[in-house]
Amino acid sequence: MLYQTVNPATEEIAATFDGHSDAAIEERLASADSAFRSWRRASFAQRAAVLNEAARLLEERDDQFAELMAVEMGKPLAEGVAEAKKCAGACRHYAGRGEEFLRPAPHASDASESFVRYDPLGPILAIMPWNFPFWQVVRLAAPTLMAGNVVLLKHAPSTPRCALAVEQLFRDAGAPVGILTNLFASNEQAARIIADSRVAGVTLTGSTRAGKQVAAIAGAHLKKTVLELGGSDPFIVLPDADIGEAARVAVQSRCLNGGQSCISAKRFIVHKRIYKEFADLFLAGMTARVVGDPRDPATNIGPMARRDLRDGLADQVRRAVGEGARLLLGGEVPARRGFYYAPTVLVDVRPGMAAWEEEFFGPVALLLPCDSADHAVELANSTPYGLGASLWTSDRALAHDLAGRIESGGVFVNGLVKSDPRLPFGGIRESGHGRELGREGMLEFVNAKTVWIR
Repeated sequence: MLYQTVNPATEEIAATFDGHSDAAIEERLASADSAFRSWRRASFAQRAAVLNEAARLLEERDDQFAELMAVEMGKPLAEGVAEAKKCAGACRHYAGRGEEFLRPAPHASDASESFVRYDPLGPILAIMPWNFPFWQVVRLAAPTLMAGNVVLLKHAPSTPRCALAVEQLFRDAGAPVGILTNLFASNEQAARIIADSRVAGVTLTGSTRAGKQVAAIAGAHLKKTVLELGGSDPFIVLPDADIGEAARVAVQSRCLNGGQSCISAKRFIVHKRIYKEFADLFLAGMTARVVGDPRDPATNIGPMARRDLRDGLADQVRRAVGEGARLLLGGEVPARRGFYYAPTVLVDVRPGMAAWEEEFFGPVALLLPCDSADHAVELANSTPYGLGASLWTSDRALAHDLAGRIESGGVFVNGLVKSDPRLPFGGIRESGHGRELGREGMLEFVNAKTVWIR
């Protein structure tokens, strides 16, 4: 498999890397396996030192990493800097809390002493996407390394330099060789890596289709999986909400990372009493977004990451209009070099249409009125996904009630759906299973071992 950087703003090839041979993959697997045997015996203080130094380097090099993200996948520079800083925060969080999270937990039993200890499992294969090329890796690596495991990284073929930069980051932070190892592997090689007896588990962030394929291979070899997959997140706005703030955050959510985020709000379900007011504010906000070169400070929507992704999104919009949806804004490919797509707003999209079921992975929003809070929840739950949801209301009791009824891995009331190292993150149904982040994420790839002593 060819790993290649194509600048999405210019369409120029910036770098090309050959995939690793089977022999090179074996060498890296053996190195990771050997590194695990010593890393698992490292003290929490030694592991924390690596994470804290990685955090320092992430902040020191944030401009450099932001430039790399802009060139490889089109992220605006300000968002790239924010991503690097968020990675630093995750490293510090687990460096500071990891030992506490893994402290043996005493339990009452018929023994004189019984407790549960949390031991590392081994090398973990991380199959990572291009859209947050540093954050997706670090949010897995920080808790996984702090727990005493090691990481094998198969990054997206379109972000090879980000993959190498993350590997070098941890090396520069003092991690021994083999602790975080980049693999320029093909899908066929990845399947064999999952099957390898030295690999203890696999985590994937990506499409539902890719998640099902990985889960099938991992299941056949009894390997633990954590899957964070697609989403079609609802954004519910009820009449007692702060409409102006809701509309502002709605635009931010839909356009963050050019709309290329699993947890971007995609379906805006708005009570009919305030629908027009919200729609006017939302359209104004979407119209005001500046589409341009991600290295221009004025840009807040860069190009999409690849031509095939941009063309696929354009085809989705065309098919939606063919099914009866109506365009309020956008819907066209700008006549310029680069993989750009205009901010787009669709209405008259209904449950049962393909456009309602699909994930729009780009700056395309669906606006839909609802009759009541119950109707909003019904619409929110009417897709196969269940990753995140945003709910806007000033009624705290109602918020508690609806949060329990919305089928998703997280509900954010009066705020943007986001990932936070202090909170578990993940989905249900076709949005995946397992959790990253929080203490729950750290415990995914450890052995909860019962110890009973008489």
